[in-house]
Amino acid sequence: MVEQTQAGTSGDSDYQAVGGGPAIASVVDLFYTRVLADPQLSGFFEGTDLARLKRHQVQLVSQVMGGPVTYEGPELADAHKGRGITGGDFGKVVVHLVGALEAHEVPDDIIGRVVKALGATQDDIVSAN
Repeated sequence: MVEQTQAGTSGDSDYQAVGGGPAIASVVDLFYTRVLADPQLSGFFEGTDLARLKRHQVQLVSQVMGGPVTYEGPELADAHKGRGITGGDFGKVVVHLVGALEAHEVPDDIIGRVVKALGATQDDIVSAN
């Protein structure tokens, strides 16, 4: 289960603060451009329905950021089971997500909350040493 991040004191969610669904979709597009260009990670996505995957990722990031969206994809542990994902692979994914968020000028405090929420999923995703 992925927990939502907490927005600042303004009352707006992180989802609203970054521009909502269109902004998150743009972040996710850039994120996958970077991940698929990474030789360490690209093989994990061979034969994957990228449109479906991006749709789930937008839902997941939107939910994490407090948006009015519910993630409807498979449980993270089920989706990543048997893929041989290492801690190093997971770390590179985080780096690419942070880079995509930074490229969209998402404030550091929001990035920090997203990274914290993502870190809480590591045990569900990493299955190899």
